[in-house]
Amino acid sequence: MEAAMGLMRRIPPKHSEAALSALLSLLPHHSADLLSQVDQPLQVLCDVDSGKEFILCEYNRDADSYRSPWSNKYHPPLDDGLYPSQELRKLEMEANDVFTVYCDQYYEGGTSSVYIWENEDEGFIGCFLIKKDGSRTADGRRGYLEEGSWEAIHVIEVVPLDEATARYCLTSSVMLSLTTNDESSGAFSLSGSIRRQMNMDLPVDEGHLCNMGRMVEEMESKLRYSLDQVYFGKTKEMICTLRPPSELVQTSLPEQINKRRS
Repeated sequence: MEAAMGLMRRIPPKHSEAALSALLSLLPHHSADLLSQVDQPLQVLCDVDSGKEFILCEYNRDADSYRSPWSNKYHPPLDDGLYPSQELRKLEMEANDVFTVYCDQYYEGGTSSVYIWENEDEGFIGCFLIKKDGSRTADGRRGYLEEGSWEAIHVIEVVPLDEATARYCLTSSVMLSLTTNDESSGAFSLSGSIRRQMNMDLPVDEGHLCNMGRMVEEMESKLRYSLDQVYFGKTKEMICTLRPPSELVQTSLPEQINKRRS
């Protein structure tokens, strides 16, 4: 199991579905652990009743059906599906409205979904999902990539400590993939994933949604910075080392000639 998880951490996100299918056939007795711990590329489905898209994942799945956060109905229909309580359903609806605005402001489009359900420890768990397609054929703005997507999964476990305080345990995963093919950059492909955790004890006087929103916003800022420094920064450093920019080559060439003459 440890070797399988190590392999999945090194597989590009766009190949993770095929790799997971192969591991499930090799390790059928670890199927439950693999499906619960391995993040897969997010899929999107349209809710016919509301006319809005929602994200499919293991957190809104029951059998082969997926619950929409907008209409609270399963697609395809399911008679005995699991539903959140009335109080959590109200919080879920509010979170989806707020997170839609967040997604539009930070990502200039994309699809978001929030799912909330009861926890065994008298608390609840919330899952915040974002999928942004940055390709030229996408509906969002600024689609410059041949192919590309940003997929974020934030799972927050909320456990009440007393009447005024709760513990928030956040686990965030981001899957990034991009492919370009134009005259300025040429053919280039980059993909990877990153996971981080954060635990905080916060007062609940402003509400759980405010606390969860701040934690997601802070975590996404850290993840974007890490991806920019690790993936893009290191890749740019390696490319410039192997293939220096033309202006550096032109400036260093006369210096090399003068050194040889001297």
